[in-house]
Amino acid sequence: MSAARYTRTAVALHWLTALLIFGNFPLGLYMADLHLSPLKLRLVSYHKWIGVSVLLLAVLRLLWRLRYPPPPLVAGMPRWQEIAAHATHHALYLLLLVVPLSGWLMSSALGVPVVWFGVLPLPDLIGKNKELGEALKVVHMGLNYALLAGVAVHVAGAVKHQIVDRDGTLARMLPFLAKDET
Repeated sequence: MSAARYTRTAVALHWLTALLIFGNFPLGLYMADLHLSPLKLRLVSYHKWIGVSVLLLAVLRLLWRLRYPPPPLVAGMPRWQEIAAHATHHALYLLLLVVPLSGWLMSSALGVPVVWFGVLPLPDLIGKNKELGEALKVVHMGLNYALLAGVAVHVAGAVKHQIVDRDGTLARMLPFLAKDET
């Protein structure tokens, strides 16, 4: 069975975003438990760079989707699965925006600047407020776990479509899985 595919740009943006998330989540967990040191400061900077990059990629992905809508879901999918697929994608896009923004807000409130790639200082989104910063730290962690859960659901759905349904859904985002129908 053949399904319409995503554009090469959409595929590249998807996998670049996935790579950054898969690197940044464990980095965030690791650095959170470190004592203040030059290593921790360096890792926090890397974490912020990746987070801002994810935010920018999410915006690019949304703009790309407006210009090049994704292919329709495979025909014959039960309605509940269509609803679940759309809900998961909407939640993931929302989280790709709010997780980095929550980290940026947290940094602003804690009085720690965000300097993208150590070159481009980003403006503080809010004024310094230690109590708010500590609350935003909890929010940022919770949103990250929500993103992790959303990614797990997304991956589980993709694997189910590949192994159980064999409907070509995964090949839309992994073109090397597509069968040559010539």
